Amino acid sequence: MKKTTIIAAICIALAGVIIVSAAGETSTYATFADAAATSASVKVVGQLDRSRPITYDPQKDPNFFSFFVADADGATKQVVLTQAKPQDFELSEQIVVTGRMKDEVFVASDVLLKCPSKYKDELIALKADS
Repeated sequence: MKKTTIIAAICIALAGVIIVSAAGETSTYATFADAAATSASVKVVGQLDRSRPITYDPQKDPNFFSFFVADADGATKQVVLTQAKPQDFELSEQIVVTGRMKDEVFVASDVLLKCPSKYKDELIALKADS
């Protein structure tokens, strides 16, 4: 076999592995009830429950951050993130947490924040002018 044929076969095999691994990462959003029913990692979208405490003390443990999220069904659960508190966390409109339920606590491995756009007021002003 020629070297180019072998290299092409390896590239095709690597592309196949990448596609299969990426397909495993795509998922729909779940609720806390769905997360409790499975042992797999799920993504839960919700809003920060500002009436409940947010716990983060970087001097005590910089990798422990706890807060409460209300999901699409209205269920509110405590979320524990074993990472530092994300910047501008309190400003978020929506929160997507990735992880698993452990008893009554959702243990998150990742948090994605949807923050309000700094251009939102400018967009409203532009629409009002037209």
